[in-house]
Amino acid sequence: MIRFFESLKIAFNGIWLAFKSEPNFRIQIFVGALVVFLMFFFQVTSLEKAVLSIVILLVLSLEMINTQIEKSLDLIQPALDPKVKLIKDISAGAVLISAMGALIAGIIVFYPYFNPYG
Repeated sequence: MIRFFESLKIAFNGIWLAFKSEPNFRIQIFVGALVVFLMFFFQVTSLEKAVLSIVILLVLSLEMINTQIEKSLDLIQPALDPKVKLIKDISAGAVLISAMGALIAGIIVFYPYFNPYG
């Protein structure tokens, strides 16, 4: 049980380090918190809450993985290298795709609440 709590402490530290060091992660946390507020403000359904929660966590997780990839590559190849740039760009693209999916999910869920005619 002690190992479990030590693992949790390490994991929370990783989240805190990402929050402190990555401006995009902070923006994504802010947007995620805004979406959570809107979920409860508009009293969306349980299914809508589940979908929105999953996409928020997906974006945040991918941003952390992207950060880990970038930091690892910076250690391996500090100089600008076309192969490293390719890997970093693809990794950033994965985050962008997940963010676009989250935006689409948010529009689908919240549009009826903002549409005065719907």
